[in-house]
Amino acid sequence: MKCPYCNYSESKVVDSRPAEEGTTIRRRRECLSCQKRFTTYEIMERLPLVVIKKDGSRQIFDRVKLLNSMIRACDKRQVSISVLDDIANDIEQELQNSLEREVSSQEIGELVMDRLKKVDEVAYVRFASVYRQFKDINTFFAELNKLLNERS
Repeated sequence: MKCPYCNYSESKVVDSRPAEEGTTIRRRRECLSCQKRFTTYEIMERLPLVVIKKDGSRQIFDRVKLLNSMIRACDKRQVSISVLDDIANDIEQELQNSLEREVSSQEIGELVMDRLKKVDEVAYVRFASVYRQFKDINTFFAELNKLLNERS
């Protein structure tokens, strides 16, 4: 790490501590040439994840959009934001671990529905009705029957 004062390339780490909720490490360094101290931050590099939409367009994965869609599905339900936040983290981690840089919106939707089904069935049906674009009451009823059959 080059010193910002004298550009010497050698320094020693004086102090290290986690920052920004553990996603970054803050390091205090001291230049071995001029003895001045400076701070550096080490962050984990994440490869961008691209979502392929139904129309074929591509956009960067947005965890906030994922969380907001689940919040809408859980409106007036007894599901805490922390549970939804955990689901969003879990899905994002699963997608990052897959090492695929492109993922379809259908795959993300299926991951959300699998998790919502375990947390709140009403929220699951709400999400599924938008995600699967239910055309009429028969489609909605078929999904409810499938859910009831899985229960028994």
